[in-house]
Amino acid sequence: MKKQILLILLSLTFLLFILTNCSSNEEIEIKNYQNTEVSKDSIDGFLERKMKELIIPGLSFAIINSGQVVHHKTLGYSNIENKEPVTAKTIFEGASMSKSVFAFFVMKYVEDGQLDLDKPLFKYLPYEDLENDERYKKITARMVLSHRSGLPNWRENEEGKKLKIKFDPGTDFEYSGEGYQYLTLVLKEIEGADWNDLEKAFQNKIAKPLGLENTVFIQNDYIKNNKAEPYDKNGKRIDWKNNYWYNKDKNTFVAASSIHSEALDFSKWMITVMKKKFLSENSYNEILRPHSKLNTSESGTTYFYSLGFITGDNNYKNTYFHSGSNDGFTCWYLFNIEKDWGFVVFTNSEYGEELGNELFEYLGGT
Repeated sequence: MKKQILLILLSLTFLLFILTNCSSNEEIEIKNYQNTEVSKDSIDGFLERKMKELIIPGLSFAIINSGQVVHHKTLGYSNIENKEPVTAKTIFEGASMSKSVFAFFVMKYVEDGQLDLDKPLFKYLPYEDLENDERYKKITARMVLSHRSGLPNWRENEEGKKLKIKFDPGTDFEYSGEGYQYLTLVLKEIEGADWNDLEKAFQNKIAKPLGLENTVFIQNDYIKNNKAEPYDKNGKRIDWKNNYWYNKDKNTFVAASSIHSEALDFSKWMITVMKKKFLSENSYNEILRPHSKLNTSESGTTYFYSLGFITGDNNYKNTYFHSGSNDGFTCWYLFNIEKDWGFVVFTNSEYGEELGNELFEYLGGT
């Protein structure tokens, strides 16, 4: 009897060994934009080659198939000098990818009846920096989110470094971080709070419900301790402590550019949008439909800006993307709602946008 029990146990152990090894060796199938299979090794090899070509110290990458991450990869260094590798904990600046997440955040205020997309923002908060031009009283949240506010990107780039209206709001397109920041001031006013309280509102309304553990607009201690170091086009480390933009926006919720995240966390938000969850159908109709025409490419594709997203027609209908470029941090994401497919890449370099474009081409997006 004991011998029979021993034989049964040995058989079960051997079966468990076989099953364990089979499952560990089984590779999840990855599909590209054209629904063609692509291997992890091929993707990783492409990333490694491009990192060398483009002088990219480190990156965080994730690809999504059927609404789930099927491959996540971190490569290179978060700190070259100290040979500190990029890990799943490494945080990057998302730069202008902030705009997409911020637009998503804004829609919660719209759904809660706290904000009307077409109500002039001055009725919520007069803006002293623009009071010398009555046209600013036409600016709405919809105009801001679709870059039709008439405001420049940043006042620092304008003559005299003063904020001014460049055309009648709502009549034309000009990419504007300043417009986004005016709307951010309005949200802060709605909250009746300071910048840190607006960050808490983002965490409570968006980050926590979506499971975004380390995605913020204002850095906390964890973010600071795990953040990659930025590097310029020559691979030289940027002195961020003395960087103008860092000190200007320190401890400020900058809707246009201050989001911090990494590929896995950011993918959770992407998947939510891809599946059109969390927000109402009406909210998705607003933020995803074209509002501003950008340009038409040589291939005939016309590109548009929605509310926080870039999209296209023809082969790129239902495809949404955005890049980001801060000093020493550049990045790119793209997803297609119909295909349930997407990817995101963060880098601590000046070449993340170029990498994003080349990645999309490599992954079948031609």
